[in-house]
Amino acid sequence: MRIGLLIYDALDTVSGGYLYDRQLVSYLESQGDQVEVVSIPLRDYSQHLLDNLSRPLYNRLEDLPVDILLQDELNHPSLFYLNRKVKDSINYPIISIVHHMRSSESHPGWQNSVYSAVEKNYLGSVDGFIFNSQNTRQAVQNLTGSEKNWVVAYPAGDQLKPDITLEMIEARAHQEGPLKILFLGNVIPRKGLHILLEALGKIADNDWKLSVVGSTEFDARYIRGIMQLERDYEFGEKVRFYGPLGDEQLKELMRNNQILAVPSFHEGFGIAYLEGMGFGLPAIGTSSGGASEIITDNVDGCLVPRGDAALLAECITRFIDNRQLLAAMSRQARGRYLQHPTWEISMHLVRGFLEENINKGGVV
Repeated sequence: MRIGLLIYDALDTVSGGYLYDRQLVSYLESQGDQVEVVSIPLRDYSQHLLDNLSRPLYNRLEDLPVDILLQDELNHPSLFYLNRKVKDSINYPIISIVHHMRSSESHPGWQNSVYSAVEKNYLGSVDGFIFNSQNTRQAVQNLTGSEKNWVVAYPAGDQLKPDITLEMIEARAHQEGPLKILFLGNVIPRKGLHILLEALGKIADNDWKLSVVGSTEFDARYIRGIMQLERDYEFGEKVRFYGPLGDEQLKELMRNNQILAVPSFHEGFGIAYLEGMGFGLPAIGTSSGGASEIITDNVDGCLVPRGDAALLAECITRFIDNRQLLAAMSRQARGRYLQHPTWEISMHLVRGFLEENINKGGVV
């Protein structure tokens, strides 16, 4: 197959969505398929709306030598009108990879109305969908009422190849000293680091340590607010920021921490939870979005209402006070990871879906 993939910026951008795209490209190429990446420069939302009037982008899509075009749904503001314009000039189907809907996030009402309208128009301009979770599929269906071709192909967590045993997990849970907490995600408002810091501010300082892994380059204003929170709570060395890490450094932190806490306001899926579970880390997420498809509350982690620092503090305190509970949930977390499909299984499912849509012309 000749496959196009349209994304913002570069394929090696650090995020769960781009990891999914990279895994898909790698798998397709391993099967002998040709993948051509079409990149649009990453700018702000309003500037991307103007991409719909870009003649060079229109010409690129019109002349693209592919059998099928994949578009990361993140690019929806650049394509909601352009897709409709180019449809009469192309003979390949367009499939959207939907990781996460912007209109599912928490925004002021007027902003969400704009995002919903633009996303709805974009989603109506494609021929089918690849979803990362049932939650994401339901969100798209609720917005559009669409019954177009779709497949749910879950992300995986096996790219880190977790090298840990149940004996190591058990011993780690019973280590003396403060509870070691890992936050894994780019430091942006949606990931909820400020809620985690507020929760930790309600817990005795000598009971925990927090490691933050993820880029701090996306939202300077938010970072300033995070640093102010640190000063207000006088956390000092209790919180350490690592920035983005390579696989081996990340694996070391995964082995040495005891729980993973990412209280996101919304996740389409949440690869970080699954990656942590591979190392036996009980995961703390929120009940909004796809986290509930990974985390079973009070079994292999905790699900709390988004934005609820008090309940988040209660959840963390349970792990601090009861290391037997921590050990039991750590074992359950590892077991949940082992039950999950691998990247190869999920990407094989996607490839079959692409072949099916090429064969039928992609028209629903």
